[in-house]
Amino acid sequence: MLYYLFDYLDKQFDLAGAGVFQFISFRASLAAILSLLLSLFIGKRIINYLKRKQIGETIRTVGPESHFSKKGTPTMGGIIILISIILPTLLVAKVENVYVLVMLLATIWMGAIGFTDDYIKVFLKNKQGLRSKFKIMGQVGLGIIIAATLFFHPDVQQIALQTNLPIGKSLFSYASLAPSPGLAWVIYFAVIIFIVTAVTNAVNLTDGIDGLAAGVSAIVGTGLGILAYMSGNTILADYLNILYVPMSGEVVVFLAALVGACIGFIWYNSFPAQVFMGDTGSLALGGAFAAVAIIIKMELLLPILCGIFFVESLSVIIQVTYFKYTKNKYGEGRRIFKMSPLHHHYELKGIPEPKIVTRFWIVTIFLVIVTIALLKLR
Repeated sequence: MLYYLFDYLDKQFDLAGAGVFQFISFRASLAAILSLLLSLFIGKRIINYLKRKQIGETIRTVGPESHFSKKGTPTMGGIIILISIILPTLLVAKVENVYVLVMLLATIWMGAIGFTDDYIKVFLKNKQGLRSKFKIMGQVGLGIIIAATLFFHPDVQQIALQTNLPIGKSLFSYASLAPSPGLAWVIYFAVIIFIVTAVTNAVNLTDGIDGLAAGVSAIVGTGLGILAYMSGNTILADYLNILYVPMSGEVVVFLAALVGACIGFIWYNSFPAQVFMGDTGSLALGGAFAAVAIIIKMELLLPILCGIFFVESLSVIIQVTYFKYTKNKYGEGRRIFKMSPLHHHYELKGIPEPKIVTRFWIVTIFLVIVTIALLKLR
């Protein structure tokens, strides 16, 4: 909205300074500042409201003993993140940009699913929350919408089937996986649905200790922002031999708002947490990351960039698979980890929560650097 206002003032009245809104760097910085301040401003008020309504977290009895003291801590704090992403984006981004619309849709869509899950757990006192099949249906539905939009929209469909490889100078086309050119869209849709489902679940599983998911998300968001800026700049894209994605500069503005929102949320979510983001926040962030990576054609780099998210998810898959295997073979289920996801394993080994979080942040920073460095090795 502010973009259009100052664009009008610049063109009609030649207002001094109004033209600064044409610069992605300025609008991204403004979005980050606005989202940070907004999250800090509304955070305390929303936390107090959640406390008055007794919207507290239910702690699993099988979890680490250190978590029992967290019982009653307000949850559904992801509302803070959602508001702090959406409002600044609407204020300073070009809202007619198809990528902005897709990212906002993905964030709100998955946030709504997470909110429903939290509502069932908190208000209906059902610890299972939203049934898994409905979550999957929501993830698949979002994947179909994103794929259809990018595949059929006239402004972006020419690069829909192409993407960047983690290494190697050549680009990759999903059409090469199809048995015939007419079935290329089937492959593309299947890949997008898988990415949306995998990323949203991975972020959700990472949200288990104070400040972990929000901190890792802020770092990953920064990394994706750098990649988005490179993808939307013809000179940098040509230099790095990556696919140039027209109009993707607005992705940087959205990610700046996301990073600011996450940092502001950490103010209240750092150990000992005053509020948890709940599925409302974790699924929304997962949806945003999936949409962004697909848009800027960096989805194949996600296993590296989002390494923490995927290792956390993988630890659950390994634990469950091994437990079922040993139960069928020996009559008694055995475990590889003390508990999954992985951060709980380290908790049960006696490592303090803040130290686990800090180390996971450090690993994420390292993975972001590796991801960016890979582009230069092409």
